[in-house]
Amino acid sequence: MPRALITGATSGIGAEFAAQLAAKGHALVLVARNTDRLAEKAAELSDRYGIETEVLAADLADPTQVQTVAERLLTNDDPIDILINNAGFGVHARLLDPDVMDNVTPAIDVMITAVTTLATAAARGMTERGSGRILNVSSVAGFVALGAYSAVKAYVTALTESLAVELRGSGVTTTALCPGWVRTEFHTRAGINTTKLPGPVWIDVDQLVTEALSDLHRGVVVSVPRPQWKATVIATRLLPRGVIRWVSAKIKSSR
Repeated sequence: MPRALITGATSGIGAEFAAQLAAKGHALVLVARNTDRLAEKAAELSDRYGIETEVLAADLADPTQVQTVAERLLTNDDPIDILINNAGFGVHARLLDPDVMDNVTPAIDVMITAVTTLATAAARGMTERGSGRILNVSSVAGFVALGAYSAVKAYVTALTESLAVELRGSGVTTTALCPGWVRTEFHTRAGINTTKLPGPVWIDVDQLVTEALSDLHRGVVVSVPRPQWKATVIATRLLPRGVIRWVSAKIKSSR
């Protein structure tokens, strides 16, 4: 039975990854901060799909707890075949705010330091076994200039591509999932106003994860769901950076 470890597994995109992988018969290691929610989610998935579940409570802002998860990725006992590096949150603060680091430091800890630690640990363990897949949840925001969140997600995509280069020929693949607007509670929790966004920019979370898993298993390095977002990413790579900054300013002012 293949085994997947998913961070941020109790809600949103992470919970959908857990459900779809469980439906495909994968055993799961669920990682999140809230022990009660973890246990509830594990029991729900085990009962519904008849799969093995394991819970690992960890605050990924804490290096010691991140290392515990990394050690689970490195063990050859019930080895991990798929890592879904999903845990994260929005950073809705101006870079010029006096308290900006109160928001940015946790984001760096969870979405840069922890992602790097876990992805590289998984890559080492999987390389020794000659197979494995790593998916890091990034964002289309990483291709534009929307403050610290864009900077963090640009790093995640670059990290994934760099790992893909080093892993070539190893039997291990890495994928950066770069969605646009996904229908989850994420934006409400981040304090982002989405009321003016038209329907076509959105993607349902189940469709997102279905496309992401297809790209993961095909070894796609940068996965961008939906044609309109693929076109957006292509445009960000072709247009002058000055134009991208102008568009980013317009988006930011609309919030």
